[in-house]
Amino acid sequence: MTREEKFMRAALREAEKAASEGEVPIGCVIVKDDRIIARGRNARETKKNALCHAEIAAIHKACRKLGGWRLWQCEMYVTLEPCPMCAGAIINARLKKVFIGALDPKGGAMGSVTDLSELPFNHKPITEYGLLQEQSKQLLQDFFIRLRRKKENKTE
Repeated sequence: MTREEKFMRAALREAEKAASEGEVPIGCVIVKDDRIIARGRNARETKKNALCHAEIAAIHKACRKLGGWRLWQCEMYVTLEPCPMCAGAIINARLKKVFIGALDPKGGAMGSVTDLSELPFNHKPITEYGLLQEQSKQLLQDFFIRLRRKKENKTE
């Protein structure tokens, strides 16, 4: 297992925790000097807050841990391609590199629907796609299958 796979597996564990809490299973970790310094998972339903995305939670924790808002020495591992809000936060936090599991053809803002990192902002993170993509996709697919079945059972 590569170091990148190790860190993405940690992000997948965060996504699994989110799923167990009834959240869309998206997980994220931020790494500095080969150590995880922050973890985040989706918590929009639990916290009733549109801002509670995995990436935002992890960035918030990393900034607190490092005592500043610039994360230029850090890498992010996230199970689903970031949305526009999260892509903007990644750019503003100056993250060095972002590893993405599954692409998001409906809302992804780092390559699928649009690519904010290609616009002429003052920072462009290096982006790598498809790290443990199948595991990331499967986790999301399984979650939505269970959710649909649950809704179908309620209507019967």
